[in-house]
Amino acid sequence: MAKLFYKDKPIIGLDISQTGMKVMSVDPKKWLVTGYGSIDLDPAKVQNAFDTNDDYLGTNLSTLMQKHIVGSIPSRHTVIGLPASKTFTRTFTLPAKAEKTLHDAIELEVEQYVPVPMSALYVDYEIIERSKDNLTILMSAVPRAIVDTCITAAEAAGLEVCMVEPSINSVARVLEATEDGHLPTVIVDIGPASTDIAILDKSIRVAGALSIGGNTFTLDIAKKLHIPLENAHQLKVINGLSPGARQHKITTALQPSLERIASETRKVMRYYDERIEGHRKLEQVLIVGGGANVPGIGEYFTNELVMPSRVAIPWQKLDFGKLKEPVKHFRPRYITVAGLASVPYERIWL
Repeated sequence: MAKLFYKDKPIIGLDISQTGMKVMSVDPKKWLVTGYGSIDLDPAKVQNAFDTNDDYLGTNLSTLMQKHIVGSIPSRHTVIGLPASKTFTRTFTLPAKAEKTLHDAIELEVEQYVPVPMSALYVDYEIIERSKDNLTILMSAVPRAIVDTCITAAEAAGLEVCMVEPSINSVARVLEATEDGHLPTVIVDIGPASTDIAILDKSIRVAGALSIGGNTFTLDIAKKLHIPLENAHQLKVINGLSPGARQHKITTALQPSLERIASETRKVMRYYDERIEGHRKLEQVLIVGGGANVPGIGEYFTNELVMPSRVAIPWQKLDFGKLKEPVKHFRPRYITVAGLASVPYERIWL
């Protein structure tokens, strides 16, 4: 009977980042949103919460659940997503005969490539491909302190955590269902403060992150054009990189940050091409996240990466029904939490 426990009620997605928290409940059979909400956070206080396990996250999550929900959240069973910048994800190949000592091989991989002691990590892994001679392993590791802090916050708000996963996996789940994600795909997830980059090829194969996001773009424009942040944000989301009177100045302002994202994306693509056994030809770049609301950004990455690139728009499948939808430029914020809320029940019991 225990395995039926999580089928009693829907799964709730909880996306925790340096700048905010979002929750959502989705009926995955219909992709119908039954409730959602968000709250902004102070990045410095979030980091302090991770370092000290204080009650900042729990207090704000309780406020979110009590005062900022559109619709209803019909369950307490929660899947938490953590940003790629807080996790370590690697794909590697081992001889098939190593399966009997797989745990030892995982420990060795962690010691070689993760800059945190094994004792301070939660480590999980799965075999994502088998051949006669080799195994392909997907491994994720995250500091115990971060996971424990997030679980404590959720429990303080009356939620029951049944799974924690890197948020980029959640994004991949939505893209597979809505955006030809069955193709080998480069995901560029531009959040407010950081960008997560990953290769999706049936599962997440490689992931990376850097500390540039949508807020960085706003600061870049404000500094270059000597204007207030509010005006810079408007120029970013209305004009962006599209042709117009201010295109040159805005493009010049954004160029350094965009180049850094493009450079990191090329590194992740190169790792996939050179190090992942049986890799397939990458077909597309999908740009997601709140920082993706820059007109012309798809064309920029198409030119820089020499690959078809576009901003993912999964909303044609994600149905808000009778609920008031998030305003257009806020919708990309909810892709991750929608993926968390649509975790198949069987994934929780693997």
